[in-house]
Amino acid sequence: MNKAELVKRMAEIAGTTKVNAEKLLDAFMQAVEEALAKGDKVVLVGFGSFQVVTRAEREGRNPKTGQPLKIPAKKVPKFVPGKKLEEAAAKAK
Repeated sequence: MNKAELVKRMAEIAGTTKVNAEKLLDAFMQAVEEALAKGDKVVLVGFGSFQVVTRAEREGRNPKTGQPLKIPAKKVPKFVPGKKLEEAAAKAK
């Protein structure tokens, strides 16, 4: 499902227009981005949580030369699914 399909489905479920649903989806994504940028965790009970985690420095290899190299530590967003979402995914065909 891409963004346009998600917006269409959200509009159907909420009984609103696609324009309004897209504004709400954009607002949700912006709010999550802002929270993560501040280092906050976003928890949606039953759905899941978004948080920032730090990946440790590790050793990798240059794919062209095979030479070892250090991959520096960095912060990345992480999503942890909630129980209801996991149960829904388990029912997928």
